[in-house]
Amino acid sequence: MTLKKYQEKRRFDVTTEPSGGEGAPQKKPSKLIFVVQKHRATQLHYDFRLEWNGVLLSWAVPKGPSPDPSVKRLAMQVEDHPVEYATFEGVIPEGEYGGGTVMVWDQGTWEPEQPDVDAALKKGDLKFTLHAKKLHGSWVLVRTRGFGGSSGKSSWLLIKHRDQYASTADIAAEEPRSAVSGRLLAEIARDEGGDVEKAATGDPVEKAAAKKASPTAKKSLKARSKSA
Repeated sequence: MTLKKYQEKRRFDVTTEPSGGEGAPQKKPSKLIFVVQKHRATQLHYDFRLEWNGVLLSWAVPKGPSPDPSVKRLAMQVEDHPVEYATFEGVIPEGEYGGGTVMVWDQGTWEPEQPDVDAALKKGDLKFTLHAKKLHGSWVLVRTRGFGGSSGKSSWLLIKHRDQYASTADIAAEEPRSAVSGRLLAEIARDEGGDVEKAATGDPVEKAAAKKASPTAKKSLKARSKSA
């Protein structure tokens, strides 16, 4: 596991994302970080991240996690991220990799349900329990040979196991706000000088928030990125 790909894709003199080091020594802390970041880049998606061996293993989930065991969510594995990224909420300048607004949608800890996590990852069948603000209980990530294999990215499915936390609720729609700041994406964009209209695209709740945003807010970040 390495942060080389993560670092190669970003200009840290422009973006405020954490650069990270080469990854912490491989160890098993008492509590492993879990985070989901709602990210409005070219397309809206949810970045599902599990701390392991000093980095955040990361998957892009286009429709977001579902607590419904009958729903299988596509999860495209992306480059490892630094552990510090778990607290990143703000705006990535337009023109940069992943340019757009990022929200800490959910956060907490996770526990492996298998004794050998590395073996489970290699096999493509990782079972785990989440202890977070929005997502709870037992889940599984299963690698598939479906969409994405030819692009060099690993394609997985994120599935909720049947337990007391299973639900048919559309949690992404019912819980749209940040788990740390209570803001919507449009409000984060407004506060951080991002593109408010882009952050609100395709979501009625976000659009309502965008109407309250300053019309000049989205211009400031663009001006800063051009001068960088």
